[in-house]
Amino acid sequence: MDAHATGQGSPIATVNPYTGERVREFPALSAEDVERAIDAAHWSFPDWRARSTADRGALVQRAGRLMRERKEELAQLLTLEVGKLINSSRAEVDLASDILTYYGEHGPELLEERPLPVPGGTAVLVNEPLGVLLGVMPWNFPLYQVVRFAGPNLVLGNTILPKHASSCPQSALALEQLFTDAGVPTGVYTNLFVRGRDVGKIIDDSRVQGASLTGSERAGVSVGEIAGRNVKKSVLELGGSDPFIVLDGHNLDRTVYAAFLGRMGNTGQCCVAAKRFIALADVYDAFLTGLRDRMGEVQPGDPADPATTLGPLSSEAAAELLMEQVRDAVDKGATVVLGGGRPDLPGAVTPDMRAYREELFGPVAAVYRVADEDEAVALANTSPYGLGGAVFAADPERARGVADRLETGMVWINHPTASRPELPFGGISRSGYGRELGDVGIVEFANRKLVRYVDADAPIEEVLG
Repeated sequence: MDAHATGQGSPIATVNPYTGERVREFPALSAEDVERAIDAAHWSFPDWRARSTADRGALVQRAGRLMRERKEELAQLLTLEVGKLINSSRAEVDLASDILTYYGEHGPELLEERPLPVPGGTAVLVNEPLGVLLGVMPWNFPLYQVVRFAGPNLVLGNTILPKHASSCPQSALALEQLFTDAGVPTGVYTNLFVRGRDVGKIIDDSRVQGASLTGSERAGVSVGEIAGRNVKKSVLELGGSDPFIVLDGHNLDRTVYAAFLGRMGNTGQCCVAAKRFIALADVYDAFLTGLRDRMGEVQPGDPADPATTLGPLSSEAAAELLMEQVRDAVDKGATVVLGGGRPDLPGAVTPDMRAYREELFGPVAAVYRVADEDEAVALANTSPYGLGGAVFAADPERARGVADRLETGMVWINHPTASRPELPFGGISRSGYGRELGDVGIVEFANRKLVRYVDADAPIEEVLG
């Protein structure tokens, strides 16, 4: 089935965020097309499930190798569609390939049944796939975000219906073709060109067994509500306002560089980017000066040019929202130290400002001065989000003590928050629930079935006792 040939409705388009050019359009799927795609995923599930985890893992590994071979083609698409710096696009291809390789190699072992200690007989915990899964994906990492959902679930034996962001349709098609070329059967991985308003109907469908979303808090609330109403499993990775806590001035140049990378990765358009920099008073001035100088070195321009270090935001709407948040902070007394001029009176980011409680999705950093560790932790934990965080200090025990008090799903010490295939990724509070990647990510959409064996001649009372 070519699910992209007969679609109807308003088109889904590639719009170059650097030039504003509307490059290419694709039709959204009709209701009939969506029905056929779900049906194909549903009917392909039994055969896909029946294959061994080793067989499924081999196909996912092959997809990882193909991704490496097509690195430049895929990277150019990412830069074209979402304005990602070309070197960052290449790095994303590498990370996505690493994830596929990791699950292709280690997935079968991670899914092995686990024996449980019981009195008499045996008991094992078995990981079985659920069936058809919907993945609602964001625009900022069109490959990485998708494969961290699709890779482990394909090895597990689920069938996948990814709904990519409407701004990156060519990346979506390229990834679908890659899985097809790797040998993944028809119906096992089927891209859906649908609008956000159609997602609820897909989750409602009885053939769909679960949904994963990476995106905005608003979208996550909607998906979680619909999945819950249908008693279906969901995993949500939503926004973040990650703290980056500086406890001392040890190797400050390294800390400043880490802060710059943590804030400016993907032009600041990353859920787990460092967004709130919290420095103790005795290091605050030096840290602020260093970060300002680093930020001042960026070179805006064409993201396809390797010399460019600051690309465009993903859309005009995204740029307008970020400017509104900055203006709100400045109007209420915050100081702009670089990029927007200085107000006449100095000030700080305070709780009545949008920048204090909202996610800043772009190259804007809020820097706070605090008196001590207790104040740093209290400020870090005021956010409604709880995705990631970072703590920098020479003393590992001191850093760990602060890290343990942060209310987040992830904390990195002496390194900006990052992602690796073997490390679980996810948050708490308004940042969502569930985990992707690592050993826990592959069983989020598994039926963790208990199989208990008791000898046919064993006394019933003895086993129950």
